[in-house]
Amino acid sequence: MKKNYTPENELLFLALGGSGEIGMNVNLYGCDGKWLMVDLGMTFSGNEYPGVDLVFADLEFIEERTKDLLGIVLTHAHEDHIGAVPYFAGELGVPLYATPFTADLVARKLEEAGLLGEVEINIIEEDHGKIDIGPFTVTYLPLAHSIAEGNALLIETPYGKVFHTGDWKLDEEPIIGEPTTEEELRAIGDDGVLALVCDSTNVFNPSPSGSEGAVHRGLMDEVAKHSGKRVLVTTFASNVARLQTLGEVARETGRQLCVAGRSLDRIIEVAQDNGYLADFPKPVDFDTAMGLPRGEVLILATGGQGEPRAALSRIADENHPLELTRGDVVLFSSRQIPGNEISIGKVQNALAARGITMVTDRQSMIHVSGHPGRPELEALYSWLKPEVLVPVHGEMRHMLEQGRLGKECQIPHAVVQGNGDIVRLAPGDPGRIAQIHSGRLILDGDIISPADGEAIAMRRRIAHEGVMVVVLARGEQPFIEALGLPLDEDMPEFIEETQGDILKAIGKLKGKDARDPAAVHEAARLAARRAARRWAGKSPQVRVVMPGAAN
Repeated sequence: MKKNYTPENELLFLALGGSGEIGMNVNLYGCDGKWLMVDLGMTFSGNEYPGVDLVFADLEFIEERTKDLLGIVLTHAHEDHIGAVPYFAGELGVPLYATPFTADLVARKLEEAGLLGEVEINIIEEDHGKIDIGPFTVTYLPLAHSIAEGNALLIETPYGKVFHTGDWKLDEEPIIGEPTTEEELRAIGDDGVLALVCDSTNVFNPSPSGSEGAVHRGLMDEVAKHSGKRVLVTTFASNVARLQTLGEVARETGRQLCVAGRSLDRIIEVAQDNGYLADFPKPVDFDTAMGLPRGEVLILATGGQGEPRAALSRIADENHPLELTRGDVVLFSSRQIPGNEISIGKVQNALAARGITMVTDRQSMIHVSGHPGRPELEALYSWLKPEVLVPVHGEMRHMLEQGRLGKECQIPHAVVQGNGDIVRLAPGDPGRIAQIHSGRLILDGDIISPADGEAIAMRRRIAHEGVMVVVLARGEQPFIEALGLPLDEDMPEFIEETQGDILKAIGKLKGKDARDPAAVHEAARLAARRAARRWAGKSPQVRVVMPGAAN
């Protein structure tokens, strides 16, 4: 495939993030040389990038074409769809479009970054709101998801209509919002859908994802079981429907609600500012909560993914004003995100060691996914009847499986792509036609830099192998500092022997090499590394400092 591409007289799709991975969603539609971006998200780094929290898609392709970028349309307010906005929207220099709840959260992010007045935010006030952006006409279609105001997008172009699902599920009892109905979706399908660009996250789930209404009943029953005990519920802060449920559970079980976690405070405030959680109980403060009888408080806390600084982790470590003791109960009303198993396990083990009871969605109906299982995918296929299926929002195994499912359901074409693959949707047969550079950027301290840069590579090597510093001063023994080598009490002997090795290696240099600082530097470096390998089985990074010489 071609490595570069300029669109003309065609409709294109290009994912810069979110295809081949779950998170960091950045999608582009190209029509007759103009581009529309759908979502601008981020992901969290885990252990892959030491010392780094945030990871972004590399936007080089569209940054080189900002004169042809018309706008950024945001489907909903999860971080993997809006998290990169404050870092890149100012540079891209185009308007943002979002529904009120999402727009409010984005505006607060921009304000924190000092960019609120520099980025235009257009609020889509109505369900099924429609906007014209160059050759694109975009209609917002509410769909259920694990956040307020989740939306699909119907993108009309001269070449046909694209139904971009965003994150979605089918839910007859969504608690918050009114999703687009089956009848409305069938009508869209009857009018003709060229392409369905669809969430793949739960394609391996043979069952529907379940209803927030069922979770409401499950949480009510579970909390009622534990009368006389202090109950803590941890859930995703962004799930406004779940917060509505927990407010009602607290009221109906005769408990005062206590909220622990800044992200929860922020979401509750934004939700109430936008007409949600109108009857949410006024939370009590920590001191009041601790003074209530144990069976009269319900704690709502962040930290269900084991985040070390979140409220639940601190409560588990007995480092928080809120306290749990033997016999109290923690309900995990959230799914375990892959990659967080160790951190979650650490929190759960700390709670278990103190005799605290834990309940997860494996024991009780206290959580459902916000993404569609196979029956929901099959239903949407039958309603929309697209000519082309483009799976997104999943690892490659998820997208390939959705491609197979679509073909089984008689969708004529399934195009499985990855980040950087340009897909022609029309005219002609759909398929991948070009590949452009796609990669990752990281927020390292205050600097955004390539994820494959030397700084991260060096950090990984130091983390695995350790580091040695050798100082060579004329007429003195080499000074050696070794960090991260598993030598402990053997360190003095190791340093003494390494000093001898270095002097011996330098002494073997003859002629001009003996006077060449670069040759001396390299001889010392190799001697130090060989000694570390001999003593510790490690090949550390060795830095040689030669006062008075260029290092």
